[in-house]
Amino acid sequence: MERHFTATAYLIFEQKVLLLLHPKLKKWLPPGGHLEKDETPAEGAKREVLEETGLEIEWILQENVWIDRWNAKSIERPYLCLLENIPEHGQTPAHQHIDCIYLGKPSGGKLISSPEIRWFSLEEVLKMRPDEEIFVETQETISHLLKFSLQLSP
Repeated sequence: MERHFTATAYLIFEQKVLLLLHPKLKKWLPPGGHLEKDETPAEGAKREVLEETGLEIEWILQENVWIDRWNAKSIERPYLCLLENIPEHGQTPAHQHIDCIYLGKPSGGKLISSPEIRWFSLEEVLKMRPDEEIFVETQETISHLLKFSLQLSP
């Protein structure tokens, strides 16, 4: 099966997560998309967030070690990686996404004003109908992330 590399970013701000209503799937998802040629997953996720939301972001990093040498340099490590099955749609055959998923927070820009882009609390996310309004794995990830972000708060 064909596989595509993608990158996604869950943005957290004031104990809420930013989601977009996906135009084809009609489900709430975090911003993300396919990587472009020569783009690292972190660069692709930042680009997708800016294109889809108007926001600039910074990563919430959880690195084990950070290397910065002439011959080797660390790049941002994904918070989570998923292999996602994408069904056939129109002329595009079924395929898989290798999705590098990052955790970030807004650092600039201006959120695009649209009813299809909004901040959700954990309670709002958990009230959504699984696999109708939101994927179960998206709910599970958000639940984990918002509980984790409470630990990061001062």
